[in-house]
Amino acid sequence: MSDAHSLTTAVNQAIESALEDHRIVGTVVMVAKGDEVIYRRAAGLQDRENAINMQQDAIFRLSSITKPLVSVAAMRLVERGLIGLEQPVTQWLHDFRPKLRDGSEPVILIHHLLAHMSGLSYGFLEPEESEYHLFNVSDGLDQPGLELRENLQRLAKAPLLFNPGSAWKYSLATDVLGAVLEAATGLSLAQIIRQEITEPLALRDSDFAVSDPSRLAVPYANAEPRPLRMTHETALPLWGGKVKFHPDRILHPGSYPSGGCGMAGTAEDILRFLMHIKPGGSALIRPETLEIMMKDHAGPEAQALGPGWGFGYGWAVLSDPEMAASPQAKGTLQWGGVYGHSWFVDTENDLRVVILTNTAFEGMCGQLVNDIRDAVYGSLS
Repeated sequence: MSDAHSLTTAVNQAIESALEDHRIVGTVVMVAKGDEVIYRRAAGLQDRENAINMQQDAIFRLSSITKPLVSVAAMRLVERGLIGLEQPVTQWLHDFRPKLRDGSEPVILIHHLLAHMSGLSYGFLEPEESEYHLFNVSDGLDQPGLELRENLQRLAKAPLLFNPGSAWKYSLATDVLGAVLEAATGLSLAQIIRQEITEPLALRDSDFAVSDPSRLAVPYANAEPRPLRMTHETALPLWGGKVKFHPDRILHPGSYPSGGCGMAGTAEDILRFLMHIKPGGSALIRPETLEIMMKDHAGPEAQALGPGWGFGYGWAVLSDPEMAASPQAKGTLQWGGVYGHSWFVDTENDLRVVILTNTAFEGMCGQLVNDIRDAVYGSLS
C-alpha cells in the first residue's frame, strides 16, 4: 500500500470516527508534505440544521489561529526596524501601564507580548472573583462592538500575575501587540495583516471580517448526545474557567480587531501561510527571524500544550517529544483555536497539518487532534 493511500485511509478513519461519535459536526482537514498537498477533505456538515454539507472553502472563525499571523506580521515590522523586541510597550501605548499587585509598575517589552511572558492573562483562565471579570475584560471572543482602546483600559486595571519575563501565561498579550502595531504604523491591524500577510500570500478569505457570509460555518459546542449550536450566551468550561462566545462578533463592524482571536479564514489559506514557515526562509520571513520565533522562550515547564511543550512567538514549541508522548519531531510548532481548530508544522519532517472544525473544543484539544496526528505519522513512517 502506498504512503498516500495509507494516509488517506488512516485520516479518513479518524474523521469518520469523530463524526459517528458526534464529537464534531463538520471539518476541513489538509496535510502537506514539502510543497505538495497530499490530503484534503471536507466532511460532515457546515450547517446541521439546514443540512448544508461542509465545503472545502468553508470560512471558519479562526479564534487563536489569528495569533501566528499577527506574530509573523509583527516580526516583519521588526525586520524593517519599525519596532524592536526590547522596546517597552509604553513607547507605543503610553497609557497601558498595568501594575503588579504590590502597586509597582514593571516594564513590559514587545518580546514579552510575543512570548506570552508579560504577566497578563485571559479572563477565562481567571477565577470569577478576579479583576478580569470585575472590569468586564473581553477575551476577544465576545462583546460585539467593543473598541480596542476601551478593552485595553479595562485590562490595564487588572493586576499583573507576575513580573514580566519571569514566567509564562497564555493571555491577551497578542491583542496588546495588535495595538502596538497600529500605533507604530498608523494603520489598523486589519490593514497591517493585509499588507504583511494576506495580500503577499494571496490569502483571499482571511481577514477580521467575513468575505462571504454564505460560506461561514455554523459553530457548535460539544454536548451529549450531540453538539449544540452556539448562541450569543454560550459559555464553555475550559482549564478551570469558562470561555464566553458570541458567534456574531465577527459580523459586527465595530468589533475591535483582536490580534489574539479575531480573524476568519479557510483551511486553504492557513495551510498556505504555514507552508511559508520553514527554516530556510521564504518570501514571508527571513531565516534568522523565524529562528527567533521557533525558539522556546518559555521552557518546557510552561507546558503550553502539556508536558514537553514550551512557547515561541505565536505558537507552542515541542521541546521534549518523549515527555509529550508525541511522534512529532523536536521543534515542532503547534497551536489551535477555541472554536475547534488545530494545526502543526514539523519542519524536520517537512509536514504541515491543518484541522479546522466547527465544534468546540473537540477540534482544538479532543481525541480527533491526536487521532489525525497519529494517522499522519503512522502512514508516513
